[in-house]
Amino acid sequence: MAGGKIRKEKAKAPSNHYQGGISFHKSKGQHILKNPLLVDSIVQKAGIKSTDVILEIGPGTGNLTKKLLEAGKEVIAVELDSRMVLELQRRFQGTPYSNRLKVIQGDVLKTELPRFDICVANIPYQISSPLTFKLLFHPTSFRCAVIMYQREFAMRLVAQPGDNLYCRLSVNTQLYARVSHLLKVGKNNFRPPPKVDSSVVRIEPRKPQPQVNKKEWDGFLRVCFIRKNKTLGSIFRQKSVLLMLEKNFKTLQAVLASLNGSTGEAAGMDLGDQSMGMEDDDNEMDDDDDVEMDEGQGGEFKEKVMNVLKEGGFEEKRSSKLSQQEFLYLLSLFNKSGIHFS
Repeated sequence: MAGGKIRKEKAKAPSNHYQGGISFHKSKGQHILKNPLLVDSIVQKAGIKSTDVILEIGPGTGNLTKKLLEAGKEVIAVELDSRMVLELQRRFQGTPYSNRLKVIQGDVLKTELPRFDICVANIPYQISSPLTFKLLFHPTSFRCAVIMYQREFAMRLVAQPGDNLYCRLSVNTQLYARVSHLLKVGKNNFRPPPKVDSSVVRIEPRKPQPQVNKKEWDGFLRVCFIRKNKTLGSIFRQKSVLLMLEKNFKTLQAVLASLNGSTGEAAGMDLGDQSMGMEDDDNEMDDDDDVEMDEGQGGEFKEKVMNVLKEGGFEEKRSSKLSQQEFLYLLSLFNKSGIHFS
């Protein structure tokens, strides 16, 4: 119309995000670091030596990979997406770095990892917990891992007794490694941006590794963190917990009796599957399972369990405030009494 203004419609942004013609998929955890200053900071804080073999997980298009190649001796990059593998090979082909980059295509959780000195990675957040423990239980020692995590997960890793986010994941991780928070990273440093902020964490495996039965330790913590803000006395009075522990106790007694030649029936029995699963699912049990045995129920075995808690002064304590050393001490008291968690 005469005298009127023509309103220009804004073009809609495409739903996929691109770099070099490659689209990134949020559903696969593909969030590529785009801030070069942040990439430089991560590499600097990793403390890479010129002789280091570096493991990178989820290299994407190679923004971090290039800086790692400049700092270390060799980079071994594990990438699931075949498109990213081709982009990495294209990017470094014909450069001085090409013979120092080894790309492994596959799922890192299912891949046998080679020897490395340091791990630096911006990982898909959905594999955070299983990957962390895969690294911690890697058969050959390494100096440290510097990893980008979703911020809340990172805060759980470094949480201390009494912190709101202190949980089974905190205790498990800190038994096997020294964990420290390095950087908070805003969502706008990525392409495409994730929904939440991130953090970079440094993980240094303890040397020597603690001498604990991994399944026993994890099974014990699973019970203690059923309700982390309840007293341990209340948790260990729950019917489901006592039944599980008594079953383990009787099975162990039967196995020991069999080994001593007292019976021939129990030789093939085990203590059940209290799997190691190191995921960060600090889900508490359903209300239907949260039932305490009455004072008259449970008999001798319940009294045995309560006596262990009383002996160590743990009956009125809460998991949310216990230190790693206190957990280790309590587990040793249970084991001393013949009570096991796996």
